[in-house]
Amino acid sequence: MTHSQHLLCLVTGANTGIGFEIARGLARAGAQVVLACRNQAKGEAARNAIANEFKDSNPELLIVDLASQQSIHNAVAEFAAKHSHLDVLANNAGTAVPSRQESPDGIELTFATNVLAYHLLTKLLLDLLKKSQAARVINVASAMAVGLDLSDVEFKRRPYTPSAAYAQSKQANRMLTWAWAKRLEGSNVTANAMTPGAVDTPLLHALAPKYQGRSTAKGADTVIWLATSDEVTGVNGRYWSDRTEEPCEFEGDEDEGPLWELCERMTSHA
Repeated sequence: MTHSQHLLCLVTGANTGIGFEIARGLARAGAQVVLACRNQAKGEAARNAIANEFKDSNPELLIVDLASQQSIHNAVAEFAAKHSHLDVLANNAGTAVPSRQESPDGIELTFATNVLAYHLLTKLLLDLLKKSQAARVINVASAMAVGLDLSDVEFKRRPYTPSAAYAQSKQANRMLTWAWAKRLEGSNVTANAMTPGAVDTPLLHALAPKYQGRSTAKGADTVIWLATSDEVTGVNGRYWSDRTEEPCEFEGDEDEGPLWELCERMTSHA
């Protein structure tokens, strides 16, 4: 059973890979989808593809560079000017870069995009989520999650590798989901994390060039289910793989509070 009719869903990184399949699947289910993308041309191509496939879907495009906190603030203001609530936030956009780079804010790019953007976007959209009857935040995490070092999240001292930066960011995604879930307890908003598995996308090829992943549709399936299924109504603070709840080794991690504080500090200046 789903309750997807008339849901308003915002999907980040929606022009390609898993994000595009999430947006497509939500449109197929009857939801109104806002595709949050960095690149105007690619975003418009994705929006047009969904609009052409599902004639009544009326998808929207929201331009945002998730590495830039100012861009996130601007995009949320633009969204809020148009919409009175938000039912589903799917934090999906992620990056892995071969060498250490910095965001427009001077923050290591993987952490800025994969962690701080999830946190800031959720925080800035919280009022609109609370205006929904029952809102859901879904964080796309990964089974490749390890190595969070709160004393050096930006790899200023440690040697940088794309996989170390990515794995750290995905551990942080899960821990922040639990931190959000605790703060949302008793409200009309839930927060859950999921792993899409190793999906055949440019991101996977950047991390593991020879690895053949599963299809993007398979990777997106659990997000679409978490967004639309009545089975998970009110379910909060869980970790999912292939529509199945899995234990998460980072639940109750002692670094959860300090990670939250760090992300609050790192997103407070925009």
